[in-house]
Amino acid sequence: MTQDTHGKHLIAGDWLDGAGLFRSSPATGEGRDFASGTADLVDRACKAAEGAFAACAATSRNDRAAFLEAIANQIEARADAITAIGTLETGLPEARLQGERGRTTGQLRLFADHIRAGDYLDRRHDAALPDRAPLPRPDLRMIQRPIGPVAVFGASNFPLAFSTAGGDTASALAAGCPVVVKGHPAHPGTGQIVAEAVDAAIRQTGMPAGVFSFIHGDTHEVGQALVTHPLIKAVGFTGSLRGGRALYDLCAGRPEPIPFFGELGSINPCFLLPEALAARAEAIAKGWAGSLTMGAGQFCTNPGLVILPAAHADAFATATTAALAEAPAQVMLADGIAESYRDGVARLGDGATPVAIGDNSGRQARPAVFRTTAAQFLSDAALGHEVFGPAGLIVATDSDDQMLDLARALEGQLTITLQMDEGDTALATRLMPVLERKAGRILANGWPTGVEVADAMVHGGPYPASTNFGATSVGTLAIRRFLRPVSFQNIPDALLPEDLRD
Repeated sequence: MTQDTHGKHLIAGDWLDGAGLFRSSPATGEGRDFASGTADLVDRACKAAEGAFAACAATSRNDRAAFLEAIANQIEARADAITAIGTLETGLPEARLQGERGRTTGQLRLFADHIRAGDYLDRRHDAALPDRAPLPRPDLRMIQRPIGPVAVFGASNFPLAFSTAGGDTASALAAGCPVVVKGHPAHPGTGQIVAEAVDAAIRQTGMPAGVFSFIHGDTHEVGQALVTHPLIKAVGFTGSLRGGRALYDLCAGRPEPIPFFGELGSINPCFLLPEALAARAEAIAKGWAGSLTMGAGQFCTNPGLVILPAAHADAFATATTAALAEAPAQVMLADGIAESYRDGVARLGDGATPVAIGDNSGRQARPAVFRTTAAQFLSDAALGHEVFGPAGLIVATDSDDQMLDLARALEGQLTITLQMDEGDTALATRLMPVLERKAGRILANGWPTGVEVADAMVHGGPYPASTNFGATSVGTLAIRRFLRPVSFQNIPDALLPEDLRD
């Protein structure tokens, strides 16, 4: 992190102080001072974004692709500095941050290739039929156009891939929309270095300075000012159900309501079917334990719920306990997240029977697994709430019909997993019409903590997994969130967007 910009906000090419300071709370070492965001800074950034919008929307796909690639290159040029401060702030191991950096730069380059191809524009043309009876048809051309300045909230659990230059920012920039980022206070230094990389890419490629701003956000007021600013036309968010729902309501309550693309919460149920359990229960238990504890359970696709036949519940619980016995304590991303995890474990303990519970203190997290019956789960809504961390709940069902009843009762999810063998096909066939209405991604014989950045990926789902079931925050389809269709009727070529001209 360069000394002259340490702790400052980036507003349309200028590094600025705030009205005050807040101190970071890293996992290791001493905290550092960062400038606090203000409503005035938000206003300045939003006006700069609006001022840059026409130029951004008019850029060619090749120019925008080159900009995305330049951001990726500038991030890689700062690789060591990003890893160094990222590990201090978050407690994540170096290998995890290096992998996440690769995912971040990879999705920037994927989006660059995707917009160069142009298919995302969904261009359509109905040629004029002047001689059609009884009425002629006009010439009609349709294309997807950028919607305007976009607000993006950095996520606590992915300091790179879902933060300053993560998927929301990359997809909005690919669409031709300027972005104002509210950095996450859990990793402000990491966010700052990535903002420096974006700033360098802007200068390198000649993009308008207002195309990107970064504001440190340590208060709710900064986020509220951002989503209610009249020049912001959409919001990208990854975070808690409580915080996301509050922002969603603010977006809906504006004089001009705007779309809020929020990923809010998911317990990512896993249905373990009987033939698979009979053949490989121990392996399934080990796989679940590994996925449950990966990254201290701080993935939005963490598989926090297992649903299985009661006849296999005891054996599976025993195998899970054995698999978790040597799981070490892990550092959580922030003090508040660790406290929330302890509260969630206590809540599960109020309604379910402990299977394995580690000692959780300070910022350390150990796995906690409970078990209950389907009847109890269906009667206690609190058991279906996400616990952000390595906590899991085993639910035993008495019959295939009860398993189906439980599936129907689930809220919207990011993922649902089936562990099945060939002999489970009949039951899986009954489940599938229910499951595809409940989740954005359905897996067979895998674990959902791997989110592939690819064309066919869907990272979203029915509420409360996300606030817009028709969208994804990962994969090339994410760009469509920040576009809207516009039809041009009998418009001369000279007036059409470049991508729509003959």
